[in-house]
Amino acid sequence: MATGEVYSLTTTPNPKSSWFIVPSENLSKLRFAIKVTEVLLSFVAFVLEEAVHSCVSCTALYFFEFVSCTAFLFTLLLLVLLTTTLHTRVGITCWPKLDFLYTGGIALLFLIASIVFASDNGGTSLESIATAFGFFASILFFVDLGVFVMTGGFPFRKDGKQEATNGGPVAAAAAPPEMEKLNVPVNGAE
Repeated sequence: MATGEVYSLTTTPNPKSSWFIVPSENLSKLRFAIKVTEVLLSFVAFVLEEAVHSCVSCTALYFFEFVSCTAFLFTLLLLVLLTTTLHTRVGITCWPKLDFLYTGGIALLFLIASIVFASDNGGTSLESIATAFGFFASILFFVDLGVFVMTGGFPFRKDGKQEATNGGPVAAAAAPPEMEKLNVPVNGAE
């Protein structure tokens, strides 16, 4: 019997040992594609905004710059964390809640920044294209929220499942009171 025959029955590759995990419990293939597109649109909006050489009212431009850069960097970070095993080493256990809050916050900020930049810019074609990419990105963040809720449900809803208490006291409603007495005399008299 060859050595290969002995080990071929017991040594099989572990598919969970991969560093890239899509789909996972935190990110489906569809949401992965949406998040990659969010990163790309945010990056393009940021680069186009950076290419603007002069501004009439720079406050709107700087706000759009901040939001587009933040959206690009933090969405990329979230994407890397959720598609690799790094999310297990960070110490955060509520990834769906974090993902939902982050995506909703960035969607709202990107929409506000795009509206402000669209209403107060110099009217150049570069500013208009950057604003368009800002609107596309904010719409995609809202679509991501919709897909998140449709596929995984609202992460803050209590749906009857008892949450882990991590060794803390159990709620009185969850545990029925004890019926037996602990100190029963040996001879049976009370």
